Amino acid sequence: MSERNADEHALPELRFVALNALVPHEQHDPMRLVTLVSRIREQGRLRNPPVVAPLPGGGERRYVVLDGANRAHAVGASGFPHVVVQVVPYTDPPVRLTTWCHALGDTSRDHFENALHSVPGLECRRAPLLHASALLARRETLAYVAFADGTADTLHGGGGLRERNAMLNALVDTYRGSKRFFRVTSESLPAARERHPEIEALVVFPHFQPAEVIEIAAGGERLPAGITRHVIRWRALRVDVPLDRLADTATGLVEKNRWLEEWLLTKLRERHVRFYEEPTVLFDE
Repeated sequence: MSERNADEHALPELRFVALNALVPHEQHDPMRLVTLVSRIREQGRLRNPPVVAPLPGGGERRYVVLDGANRAHAVGASGFPHVVVQVVPYTDPPVRLTTWCHALGDTSRDHFENALHSVPGLECRRAPLLHASALLARRETLAYVAFADGTADTLHGGGGLRERNAMLNALVDTYRGSKRFFRVTSESLPAARERHPEIEALVVFPHFQPAEVIEIAAGGERLPAGITRHVIRWRALRVDVPLDRLADTATGLVEKNRWLEEWLLTKLRERHVRFYEEPTVLFDE
């Protein structure tokens, strides 16, 4: 752990890295790519850097992208060689790994089950909700789908980590791009309906461990987008790095990081940096 991360109120560790040093652990959302590229170019700056953690192993340093896969992909699609990232240790409490659930609207149970039955190798079994939750806690099911009548469909298939991950991708592909869904933290459909009354089904995924995320990313695999939720302590927001610094191909990483360090220290001296210890809600994202 660097001295910067050891100090509870030190600046987040920000640095320029090469785009090809970033290893995503989840699929990016192609539907958001065009919008993100346009927004970044219109703003003329990178507001919120992706959050990454060093990948273990020798050779050239690589980083797994914990949060901001779509932003990193948008920067790469813009043709920039480098991007500013926030580097964190992949441990708790600096990073807490939880799981999103997917709340689906505009779908019936029969329609959803027909889509699930179309996935090769995926087995769908009806079960009481409590039993489905217990199966998932023991990792005896890939995921389950909760419905309004208090029952669920448990989903089974795949052997090892990679095979199960492929099944999860196939599961999400049955509705991603064709059905509107919301990411929610609650595993209770009634609780999720308090915010989204129109939802008809709730897909609940297993809780992953950081070692699983690292293994999937290092092996070139990708989890479905919007399943892992990384809660980052001291998240760097509104950094607003000028795009011309990212796009500059004549300046190397050493020089760019030297400039970044001075630029951040200037912001600190001029009191443009503020630490929020309490949960914060933003209304201009």
